[in-house]
Amino acid sequence: MGRRLIFHMDVNSAFLSWEASYRMNHLGAAVDLREIPAAIGGDAGLRHGIILAKSIPAKKYGIQTGESIAEAKQKYPGLYLAPPNYSLYERCSNAFVKLASEYTPEIEKYSIDEIYMDMTEMQSLYRSPEKTAREIADRIREELGFTVNIGISENKLLAKMASDFQKPDRVHTLYIEEIPDKMWPLPVSELFFVGRATAKKLRNLGIHTIGELAETDPQLLRKHLKKQGEVIWAFANGIDCSEVQSVPIPNKGYGNSTTIAFDVADRETARMVLLALAETVGARLRKDGARISVVSVGVKDFRFYYCSHQMQLFNATNITNEIYHAACCLFDEIWDGTPIRHLGIHTSKVSRDAETCRQLNLFDGTDYCKWEEMDSTIDHIRAFHGNDAVKRAVFGAVENQKIDHMSGGISRERRSVDYSRLNID
Repeated sequence: MGRRLIFHMDVNSAFLSWEASYRMNHLGAAVDLREIPAAIGGDAGLRHGIILAKSIPAKKYGIQTGESIAEAKQKYPGLYLAPPNYSLYERCSNAFVKLASEYTPEIEKYSIDEIYMDMTEMQSLYRSPEKTAREIADRIREELGFTVNIGISENKLLAKMASDFQKPDRVHTLYIEEIPDKMWPLPVSELFFVGRATAKKLRNLGIHTIGELAETDPQLLRKHLKKQGEVIWAFANGIDCSEVQSVPIPNKGYGNSTTIAFDVADRETARMVLLALAETVGARLRKDGARISVVSVGVKDFRFYYCSHQMQLFNATNITNEIYHAACCLFDEIWDGTPIRHLGIHTSKVSRDAETCRQLNLFDGTDYCKWEEMDSTIDHIRAFHGNDAVKRAVFGAVENQKIDHMSGGISRERRSVDYSRLNID
């Protein structure tokens, strides 16, 4: 059979490409956002004002993913901004994964716009790896309307590195024997798992290229970078034994957070936000048949100062009310009254034992069975009729309608776009 064969597929400027393709193929737009200085940006009024994706022409003006819209506009005032549409992104992501699955069942969805394909068992069915990858890329461009880069190698690391070579719409190989010519001359910052802080430390050690990193004594790297030093040394030498995980690994924790559109300065409003977050966290736990034993709450104030606190629960749970009450206790312990910008609930110590028993407490008269039945009923109603079919009464009050009753993750306004309000050229 020969060596392993791994493809890494990465959508070029995913969010922007998907938006451009949708506008041109379904809304009749004449302008391709990929060919002008354009970006996908959140709503600054809702404090999601960052650049999520950019076009290649926008990149020429120094516009970067992750920077604020204000910073991007300073670099190029004429930048065209399109709002995010995550429901569209999910459909596009599912479409290219479905197409790729025609070539191999061994697919790992690494992110919404990246997948790994283990083609090892399929080598006898197709032509050369390069021609097969080119066929996949061409079909995605012609059938779905956007482009991808595909990297080919014998492990996941090198395949991912290869897909980052020249873009867009390219197929690249990076086999072990090609590392000295194709990977080692690159700046060390280009290596997977090397961020800005690590790259700076490496440069301070006189290590500027991936090749220099590969030739460095691993013990020296461990001394300065601990375990990460050994990992990036292995990566620099093309060593990666990880498998393509076609079956998703179960979550080790569940959580949700939200940036609030206004500064929260009172405890009642903060508790409303925590309740909305507990709703979504609890629903996700029950959907996966999971329970958690640790709850933590994170608070970011208007100065961007962040603090968090956690607690161990008496029993593992997936009950919304129980998660909410624990979150409120934690919040009361850490909040000092400073106006809040961002709140989050995170959980850990996950168990998936369907027969989990609850330890009784003589001093607790709560009817947990009733709570579980209520949550289950609400989940079923929302599954059939939408999340807004059932709301807690407290969210019906006029003064509380500015808080989404199921907050966190991808916010409601970013899940769809009313294109009738936009000028589509």
